[in-house]
Amino acid sequence: MKTLNRTLMSSAILLTYGVSQLALAEGSLSAKVGYVSEYHYRGIQQTGSGSANVGLDYENGGFSLGTWVADVADGLEVDLYGGYGFELDNGLSLGVGVTSYQYTGDFDSAYNEINLNAGFGMFSVSYNQGKWDGLVGDKAATEGDYSFTTVSLEKNGFTATVGIYGQDFAGEYLEVAYGTEVGGFDLGVGVIFSGSDLDDDEAMYFSLSKSFDL
Repeated sequence: MKTLNRTLMSSAILLTYGVSQLALAEGSLSAKVGYVSEYHYRGIQQTGSGSANVGLDYENGGFSLGTWVADVADGLEVDLYGGYGFELDNGLSLGVGVTSYQYTGDFDSAYNEINLNAGFGMFSVSYNQGKWDGLVGDKAATEGDYSFTTVSLEKNGFTATVGIYGQDFAGEYLEVAYGTEVGGFDLGVGVIFSGSDLDDDEAMYFSLSKSFDL
């Protein structure tokens, strides 16, 4: 775990330095604010009530760097991420990045990941290899490795995603969602079907967000 965390931290520092240099050249900076009626992530309920969120993203060519913060009732979730992606002449897109999920309060401890993704037309897949710091108050005895794989299909605003956990984690879910833009706002609705190793339940959520160029 310590080796991967050091690798992720080094990668994040390099990405931050690289993007700070790229910021001297032409790039784009954007912000996003949003609200979701219930916050679910990867098939697991994070809040049973409404959750507000805000994000900031920088892009320059294929490089990207950003942060996203959400209310998880018992504190805040703070995500830090960066990566590089490109598209080949045949339409195949590929990307690699790192993500760190941090939490205030006692909601959870950190998750640190290396992310790989690919897409072609309406299909996309991702593979994420991560380390969890463990339960708050008992980290040394409960820390673990995990993998998370998704397969998604997107067309005309509709998205269907199957997610599967592996290694020390177990579980799977199906999420079906629809999103559209109305008056400059992004509106969405989704349904999640989680397996018995996760929430073992179905849930519906509604989302509203607005993006700004800075």
